[in-house]
Amino acid sequence: MPVIFVCRTREQRREDRQAERERRQAVEHPPKEAMELFLNAVRGFCMALADSVPGVSGGTVAFLLGFYDRFVVSLDDLFTGRMKQKKAALIFLLKLGIGWIVGMILAVTILSRVFETHIYAVSSLFVGFIVFSIPLVIYEERAALRSRPFAGLYVLLGAVIVVSVSLIHPSGTQLSAVGMSFGSAAYVFLSGMVGITAMVLPGISGSTLLLIMGTYLPIINGLHSLMQFDFTPLPMLICFGLGVICGILLGIKLLRRAIERFRPQMVYLILGLMVGSLYAVFMGPATLNPPQPAMGLQSFNILFFILGGGVILLLQGLKYVAAHGSLHK
Repeated sequence: MPVIFVCRTREQRREDRQAERERRQAVEHPPKEAMELFLNAVRGFCMALADSVPGVSGGTVAFLLGFYDRFVVSLDDLFTGRMKQKKAALIFLLKLGIGWIVGMILAVTILSRVFETHIYAVSSLFVGFIVFSIPLVIYEERAALRSRPFAGLYVLLGAVIVVSVSLIHPSGTQLSAVGMSFGSAAYVFLSGMVGITAMVLPGISGSTLLLIMGTYLPIINGLHSLMQFDFTPLPMLICFGLGVICGILLGIKLLRRAIERFRPQMVYLILGLMVGSLYAVFMGPATLNPPQPAMGLQSFNILFFILGGGVILLLQGLKYVAAHGSLHK
């Protein structure tokens, strides 16, 4: 017993010293902390915009911007990790959440009209995101890709999965937030589980799956009503939120284990999902209500495509500055 007590005391002292070092680093390097906060807020903002656009996945943006692993691990640690892991995960997700909340509010209130009236410009922007990011992903994951050079079949598999999901047309079934039955509540709960899993997985659009299941517009309209202090859709949103939480608990842990144990295969698969998501983005306008023609060469906006690439390069620069600064702490 005395030995255990001494060991525990030493461990506590070690943690106290580490906490003191982190506190001093935060005081001595406030610009770098501010840069990291800004970078993560921008990342969250981009994820929210992607999650709100049918055909685009927030997980794709996370992978493109180089924080996908940390995002998945943080979601898992938040619910199943130890206290110290929970704290680190919560801090990181709060930084992301600042930008995500701002982006989602804009998407629900203001940008929803922009998506409908300028969907081809928005789609071209996300095509720029994906095209400019794929070479960066290949470069950063070159070690994992070289370790399994014959796993390229996973690229094809990923592309086929996304294209297959995109070919499924929305059923047109709409839910009512008033007088929900038990069956409707269970269906909304299930759509929340499916949607969050797809939103986290790169390439598969959670918004598209929600459209297919007929819950996308009710959820978006419900959020808009709630922000106007109309609490009628609150039961539906609670069911959806509970489904999201269960989806995180069940799906994220499985995804984390797959990335840790089969990283080369998962990187190839994610690259395939990203390539396939190009088709999904081009077909995105057809999933709107009312449907619009899929994006073609005539409706493709080269300026927004270049803008999307510029955003990726800018965020890569900010990522380098944040990482370079952290090395000197």
